Amino acid sequence: MQGRDLPDQMAAFLARGERGLVEFRRDLHMHPELAFAETRTTQRVEERLRAAGLEPERLPDGTGLVCDIGSGGPTVALRGDIDALPLTDEKTDAPYRSTVPGAAHACGHDVHTTALLGAGLFLAQQARAGALPGRVRLLFQPAEELPGGARAVIEAGALEGVDRIFALHCDPRLLCGQVGLRVGPITAACDQLAVRLSGPGGHTARPHLTSDLVYALGKVVTELPAALSRRVDPRAGFSLVWGRVSAGSAPNVIPDDAVAEGTVRCLDDDAWHAAPDIVKELVESVVGGYQATAEVDYRRGVPPTVNEAESVRMLRDAVGQALGPEAVASTAQSLGGEDFAWYLEHVPGALARLGTHPPDSSGPMLDLHRGTFDVDERAIGTGVRVFVSAALTALWEGARPGGRGAAADDALGDAALM
Repeated sequence: MQGRDLPDQMAAFLARGERGLVEFRRDLHMHPELAFAETRTTQRVEERLRAAGLEPERLPDGTGLVCDIGSGGPTVALRGDIDALPLTDEKTDAPYRSTVPGAAHACGHDVHTTALLGAGLFLAQQARAGALPGRVRLLFQPAEELPGGARAVIEAGALEGVDRIFALHCDPRLLCGQVGLRVGPITAACDQLAVRLSGPGGHTARPHLTSDLVYALGKVVTELPAALSRRVDPRAGFSLVWGRVSAGSAPNVIPDDAVAEGTVRCLDDDAWHAAPDIVKELVESVVGGYQATAEVDYRRGVPPTVNEAESVRMLRDAVGQALGPEAVASTAQSLGGEDFAWYLEHVPGALARLGTHPPDSSGPMLDLHRGTFDVDERAIGTGVRVFVSAALTALWEGARPGGRGAAADDALGDAALM
């Protein structure tokens, strides 16, 4: 249970420092850096942490930071991603629009980073006052968009000794001041698939003497998504969508090479693990009658992010304490990918949605991964409050799975979170 004066302390902290956090976020927004090239971002965060008396350590590749606050007791990790997207910032009226051609913080990672920094500065004060009942590990993660950054953090040993982990991600569908929670899958697995067919080509007047790869590829493109839906549980949310199809260069020539590329997404961990073998088997069965040779390149992306029930319960308590119970919102499953999933393969935890849409705005939703994306900057203070409250809630309860007993799952009977 958190101290009764914590809300007052947080209010005082934000009254002094929220303007500075907004300026910090704007600085990051003006200077976005792509995956594994976040040198300036890493340096700026490191400077602020060291100025607060903390000792952050850089990850082996030189970008990203790990920083422990406190000692002894359980350890709770908080993750913020620091990389930007390779697209052009199309905002015309924001003085903090990107100054880097072809790069923009169009997914809110600058907000995540700033909220985590603010939480770290507040928690450092708590630690100095002897009010931190354990250790909080800040993970400023590079390369979420690649993806690959989460695995780099894990390989560097940053999860060693961690009992539970939390993260926030901006959500323009939610009003600023709201936090979206969900038990179970909250994002999807996202893999890339390329199917390349080869065989003897020839004249379109004599298709029987060729492999007719265009026809065979058409069968793959149309039949594979339907066949997949019959090989996995419908509740897995399995989706194969093609983004590129290419074959031939002339209308009267049957080519000897053809390719289709797309993405495979699903919400179920078991289906994700089985997907590569199923896809390869189905491709072979589809093209087998056309004397074509199929090469399947199935590239793993990220597994589905599956929120652990006890961690979601802790987040719900934390949001209620920090913002009031009315701030808790349900959130839908998304077919977008999120490499926070890799952490949840190792330790229990949960990802929450941070509302960024201005409550008093009648304008259109500024969606993620678009050059026009922006946020209501009051979401930064909300993120700081949620990060701090989540960490302290987990630490006071011992952080470990089952900290409040098996009855915790029953406490999650909120249909809105299921």
